[in-house]
Amino acid sequence: MLKILNATVLTLNINGEDRKIIAEPSDILLHTLRKELGLTSVKPGCENGDCGACTVLVDGWPIKACLMLTVEAVGKKILTVEGLKDAPIQKAFVENWGFQCGYCTSGFLMVCHALSNIHPNANDYVIQEWLQSNLCRCTGYEEIENAIKSILNSEV
Repeated sequence: MLKILNATVLTLNINGEDRKIIAEPSDILLHTLRKELGLTSVKPGCENGDCGACTVLVDGWPIKACLMLTVEAVGKKILTVEGLKDAPIQKAFVENWGFQCGYCTSGFLMVCHALSNIHPNANDYVIQEWLQSNLCRCTGYEEIENAIKSILNSEV
């Protein structure tokens, strides 16, 4: 059943490409990215902003897609894991075993990618502060911290 009440055609800049979608005012970015655009790296977890599995970058800053309305994304640059295109943090996660089951990995990749761009000289305190925005139930975060540190150290 197609439900279009107050739907509007919107143009979103996703991973450097303008994409037209139809959205209602109440649609959240998480569902739009997954269902309308097929970007499944954006994971639904808690859907209330606690876990960070749905983290994307909005104009370079990590945002939880479950907390953002789709209409709020108009005019902004949205980046998902699909748009990272072999960014150094992806290789660092593999080399440092920064994942286990992988469900939270996309959100952590986005946070760490943003951290490396915004705070390229981040110390342990800043890294831990940034990583607090995401939850992983499989690991103790040491491998994730090692991955981001390997990127920061190589860029300094």
